[in-house]
Amino acid sequence: ASTRALLATYLAYAATTCSHGFSIQKPTTTRRAVLETLTITPFITTFLPSDDTVANAADDNVDTDATTTTTPPLPKTSPISAQWSATDGLNTNDDKKFVSFDKSAYQAMMKDQSRTPLFEQAIINRLKSAEPNSQIVLDLGTGPFALFAVIAAKNGAKHVYAIEASKEAAATARETIDKLGYAEKITVLEGFSTDVTLPEKADFAVAEIVGSVASEEGAYATIYDAHKRLLKNPTEASSWIPSRIQTYAAPASYTLQNLFLPPAFDWTKLQGEPVRFNCRDEGLQLVSNPVLIEDISFADITNKAGSLQKQVTFTVDGERVEKNRDAFLQEFKRGNVREAESLSTTTANSVSGIALWPRLLLDDNVEVNSRHYPDGGHQKSHWQTVLPITAETPTPVKGGDEVSVTFDFTVPTEVTTPSSYKISGSVVRS
Repeated sequence: ASTRALLATYLAYAATTCSHGFSIQKPTTTRRAVLETLTITPFITTFLPSDDTVANAADDNVDTDATTTTTPPLPKTSPISAQWSATDGLNTNDDKKFVSFDKSAYQAMMKDQSRTPLFEQAIINRLKSAEPNSQIVLDLGTGPFALFAVIAAKNGAKHVYAIEASKEAAATARETIDKLGYAEKITVLEGFSTDVTLPEKADFAVAEIVGSVASEEGAYATIYDAHKRLLKNPTEASSWIPSRIQTYAAPASYTLQNLFLPPAFDWTKLQGEPVRFNCRDEGLQLVSNPVLIEDISFADITNKAGSLQKQVTFTVDGERVEKNRDAFLQEFKRGNVREAESLSTTTANSVSGIALWPRLLLDDNVEVNSRHYPDGGHQKSHWQTVLPITAETPTPVKGGDEVSVTFDFTVPTEVTTPSSYKISGSVVRS
């Protein structure tokens, strides 16, 4: 009974998501749902495993005779790997070929104060750089609120062409535009931009089609096509907002993978699908300085492939590990988790995966960060931090160890073909 009560406490903690920021993905990315996926036996109505499962997990995971057990030395290297598709774990259209959003997701984007005001500033700056009522604007992925299209129309655009792939979102966008009185200035075009021909080419495009891994929402294929057909001067950075999108990465520690271990919980059941975090979730902490992985310049997009293969060696930062231990201790204490002290130390000295998140350069003076730049610290954002789990159990590390990985991203030029991602490498102990 005591073991069951302990697990109940753990699950209560696991079900508690960070109250700050926004969560825009479907429910399978939440902490509790991840655990439902991982348990060997189904959850009962209280979301707890059976008594037998709990008892077995306790027997397997707890050292009952510490005086006679010797911990074997860690190997010099430990392999890590993960691979997934851009649509894994996300809402998609009916044929699962591209990422789609529900109303709450669009509202989270609109209300994101680290994003929307900066896009508005960049749009106004670009319009002010030309004669009033002279600029043709293209809004790629306008959404149901036609937010950036309306901003452009309101601030002196001659005309705005707003393209939206979702039939429902396009219909709502037309209603929104009509209610706001911009029906004559904004034309909504339904369908993929790759299938649309504009009556005239645009002076600049607004394209907030950036995923939590920057390329996962089809930005590369969309801009590649628009570059060839839809812009007057596509090789100029001023023709694009954002002008550049990036993905940063760093190895990370994760509370729940240290709390819930085999055999009761099987992390391989995620089948590569990453865990997605609110960017203010203290249950994930970086163990090294971030590194730039993806860097897509819209003005140069036809000269540089979207796919990449990049080798990176991260060095585990001992000071970060110590700070992370304190953060994890507070997390576990808030969840009333027993053994908080030892768990926080174990968690801080481990790697569960390679965290990824986006950064957008809107123009020369305006940038949008989903995590604090350049250290990758927590901050409020509608984007999420993506964590592909790289081993069945957390990989032990300490300050000075190296995490050496190869990022192999396949980013197609066809918008309906999802990008695919692979990370492989090893932890090398000092």
